Amino acid sequence: MASAFMILGSICILLLLQYVRMILTIRSLCMQLKEIECGSHIKLGLQSRQRDILALGRQLNDLEHQWFKSQMQYEKAERNLKQNITGLAHDIRTPLTGAAGYVQLARECTDPERREHYLQTADGRLKELGDMLEELFLYTRLTGGEFELNLSEVQVFPLLSGCLVGFYRQFEEKGIAPKVEFESESLRIWADEECLRRIFHNLIQNALLHGRGGIVIRQTDRRLIFENLVSETSKPDPEQIFDRFYKADSARRKGSSGLGMFIVKELAVKMGGSVKAELEGEKLRIIFETGSL
Repeated sequence: MASAFMILGSICILLLLQYVRMILTIRSLCMQLKEIECGSHIKLGLQSRQRDILALGRQLNDLEHQWFKSQMQYEKAERNLKQNITGLAHDIRTPLTGAAGYVQLARECTDPERREHYLQTADGRLKELGDMLEELFLYTRLTGGEFELNLSEVQVFPLLSGCLVGFYRQFEEKGIAPKVEFESESLRIWADEECLRRIFHNLIQNALLHGRGGIVIRQTDRRLIFENLVSETSKPDPEQIFDRFYKADSARRKGSSGLGMFIVKELAVKMGGSVKAELEGEKLRIIFETGSL
């Protein structure tokens, strides 16, 4: 009987010690978690041999690592968003300020010819602003799940020609003429006409804003290839050119929102097509593959 009481007493003492160690381990975990909550990046340490406690520690360390990684990504995204908003505000303010300045010059000018020049320049700045706001509005629709396609059979060549005519003044100012090569001017595709027009508009505008001439548009089968030369200082990264707010040279605003190429890719994908970029020396090549009928 005495030996049974001794064995029972020993078991109780061992259980008590195990309980005390568990309490101390939990308190240690709580203290370490408090430090992590206050901003410390320590890894949880456990003075325990119990398999379940060690497994709990590993899971907590994994959760802490994932939380820290997510926090870093969130902070980076927030910084980028603030920078993009600041840049976009500057981009919008630039043509607006320019237009206001030219309108003021026109008011003070007594020469009819110069006044007309000032008013035309102001009108150009306002068109830049309108286009940026339109792109921003389209971007919010594309990313907000409120965008619907109106698909129909569209003849590509006349639509592209109309877009090129709309840029006549810009081509004339740069002293260049686009070269268009179509295998089949009767090519028709299943697309949203307004979305396809926006794709062509953005691709032509991108070539004019960031290129240095030599614009060539070729059609091969169901692919449209837009080529233009780029300067050494504004060479885009083909892997990033379709990212939102991406600019090859952030110091050169040129009336661009940084959303044009992002919109091109989003619209192309929504219509069952694709788009990619290639850079070969000083030649930028945008390959737009249309969807099928």
